[in-house]
Amino acid sequence: MSYFCEVNIHQKYIKRCIQLAKNGLGTTYPNPMVGSVIVYNNQIIGEGWHRKSGEPHAEVNAINSVKDKSILVKSTIYVSLEPCSHFGKTPPCCDLIIKHKIPNVVVGTIDPNSKVAGSGIQRLIESGANVTFSILEKECHELNKRFFAFHQKKRPYIILKWAESQDGFIAPLTKEKIEPVWISNEFSRQLVHKWRSEEQAIMAGTNTVLDDNPKLDVRDWKGENPIRIVLDRTGKIPKDFFIKDEKTKTIIITEQENLTSSENCIYENAIFDNKLTKLIVNILYKYGIQSIIIEGGKQTLQSFIEDNLWDEARVFIGNIHLKGGLKAPIINGNFQTRNIKDDQLKLVYNYD
Repeated sequence: MSYFCEVNIHQKYIKRCIQLAKNGLGTTYPNPMVGSVIVYNNQIIGEGWHRKSGEPHAEVNAINSVKDKSILVKSTIYVSLEPCSHFGKTPPCCDLIIKHKIPNVVVGTIDPNSKVAGSGIQRLIESGANVTFSILEKECHELNKRFFAFHQKKRPYIILKWAESQDGFIAPLTKEKIEPVWISNEFSRQLVHKWRSEEQAIMAGTNTVLDDNPKLDVRDWKGENPIRIVLDRTGKIPKDFFIKDEKTKTIIITEQENLTSSENCIYENAIFDNKLTKLIVNILYKYGIQSIIIEGGKQTLQSFIEDNLWDEARVFIGNIHLKGGLKAPIINGNFQTRNIKDDQLKLVYNYD
């Protein structure tokens, strides 16, 4: 078999690992999404992916799915991320691969977690396994961009989101009721709820909460509600607002001191100066939050843009004209667009 043929075969099965891993989007935090397949005589004999933290990892599920375990000694196991080598909520996957004497291991990319970071591959090599790694590394990195951002940049993967009118406004200057003014259509709004189910946290600024009284949940989609992060510098948000209902874990960042936290309503102190975005990011990192959607108002969004603390922006351009109001944030970067009925969705990526 030629080298290029072998590489193409490896890519074929790592692509399948990535497909499987995506089934865990939004449910594996704080663990990464991982997929695994086991191949014997050019046939897939086992598959698995990591479903939820505390449950078996992808490699375990793949091995368990193989009916005839005796052929594992002649097989190849593919995995999108380096098998773990440490005890966490579950035993090391390396040990299980070694136990079943699987002779060939193909890995998409090395785990950035300092607890692993190549030690899994090293242990497999020392056991006598033939290990190949860095197959579709870029694609495997993209799959776990949240996990990589957290471990390499020491911050969550940051997604900015807002909706603006055709004439570039995100809200009218005044309105009669404390509720959202919808700029995007119902299909776009449902998509936002799907996004919320995929990320670990969601954030809104004080003015957004006071103007809209949002729930910041996933009521229009199936999935877990994200952790709510709210800015409330001087305690302006009333107790009867949704974000204080304690139905979902909520972290309120404030300058007020000596506030009593509860299990689902946690107060964190920060000075609201020009270093606020960095302080927010540090608080999120402290709580192990790997990804966040920021749905704040213009001031909050623009602060993260200006401090270059963002990875992508998702901007809906609705089919309405507000003819005045609060101007939309200004953002630059590589972008793509697509239509959602009569809305345009602009996806902007920060490659700095």
